[in-house]
Amino acid sequence: MDLNAFERKVRHDGVRFVRFLYCDPGGIIRGKAVHVDKLVERMQGGIGLTVAMPAMNMLDQLQPVEGLGPVGEIRLVPDPGSYAPLPYAPSSAGMMADMVTLGRKPWDACARTFLQRMIGRAREAGVSIQAAFEPEWTLAVAREDGSFAPADRSLCFSTVGWETSVAVIDDIVAALEAQGMPVEQFYPELGHGQQELSIRHADALRAADNHVRYRDTVRAVARKHGFVASLAPKPFVDQAGNGCHIHLSAWDADGARNLMAAEGKPNELSDFGRRWIAGVLAHLPGLVALTAASCNSYRRLKPHMWSSAFTCWGFDNREAAVRIASGLWDEATPSLNMELKPSDNSNNPYLALGALIAAGLDGVEKGLDPGKPVTVDPGALGEGERTALGIRRLPESLAAALEALEHDAVLMGALGDLLGRTFLAVKRSEAKAFAAQDQAFELAQHFYKF
Repeated sequence: MDLNAFERKVRHDGVRFVRFLYCDPGGIIRGKAVHVDKLVERMQGGIGLTVAMPAMNMLDQLQPVEGLGPVGEIRLVPDPGSYAPLPYAPSSAGMMADMVTLGRKPWDACARTFLQRMIGRAREAGVSIQAAFEPEWTLAVAREDGSFAPADRSLCFSTVGWETSVAVIDDIVAALEAQGMPVEQFYPELGHGQQELSIRHADALRAADNHVRYRDTVRAVARKHGFVASLAPKPFVDQAGNGCHIHLSAWDADGARNLMAAEGKPNELSDFGRRWIAGVLAHLPGLVALTAASCNSYRRLKPHMWSSAFTCWGFDNREAAVRIASGLWDEATPSLNMELKPSDNSNNPYLALGALIAAGLDGVEKGLDPGKPVTVDPGALGEGERTALGIRRLPESLAAALEALEHDAVLMGALGDLLGRTFLAVKRSEAKAFAAQDQAFELAQHFYKF
């Protein structure tokens, strides 16, 4: 592309600093900014970054991962297609960055590169992926003692909740739309102060990019209104948890035919769709380490909490780990898609979506069968009934999920050696750190970081 023309556009937008952003393996959004005077130079040569950064956990404690120490450097190289001025940060814009070696090769510890690799793997199989992250989050107010309280006590879908948050929601929607993220739905959710505001689906890479932008936008705009927005999985132990369900549909290479829908039967899974779902279920115990990626996540993943706690699937079953969402009326093309429920905002969206693609493709390649759809709350079944149906309890802690991930050859193989080792080291350090602290410490640390 013509970088000089790009620089002129940036200046025309009134931008002084451009942020080169990435999401680390621990799910924290980080980056560096370059002044517009140096933009062309840094887009050509990247911004230097120590190789140690991916080994930093959410407490900013550097973990001992071989090859990720004080010696060595990579470059943050931005994707110009992801450029957008930041409405909540005057004179600033952002671009998503890939991590590249000094030899100009994609770096094995780059989460965004991992997702691009999985997208490429799907493309080789004649599959294109559309996805959307569906976030829930809590609007809160700060107390004098430094703690937080929900912004309201409204009920699920209650109009009282709308009126409490109308000003901040209006500004968040405007900020999202200004960055090219069209909003589809909004409503107050079950928990006090809880919101659900979803944006339109996109191709897989852009969907993950959008979710990174979404997280920053919600928090920044809320702060301007005197609120704190927490996207933590369980910011308040006595309130509903915040999920971030992943919706995914698989299409043919031209994006014209929904491969998950049976021909002529828009609300029925095709053979491809069944195999895809079976792959997700087969790898789900390890997959949740990447989709529900914090210690706080497992306060949410419990039976009867509409967040899913078992490896099963069903049509519009909101207690199943994989819900097949029925299509809308009068559609020209079936919108049938899968919704992964054991997922939240503490994950790295590139790792979560990339691993979900790897699991689905494995089911298709091996011709796996997901069994019959579950038509009841799996938590209401007896242990023997669940065993007979092949339904397993999901890991009940981050440590257990990491153990399952380490023993999942398909997912670890997809991640690759360096990224896989780094993720396990970072997340095991967090599990150990929080196990040594009390509940208040865990809630406080997750509340503000996500």
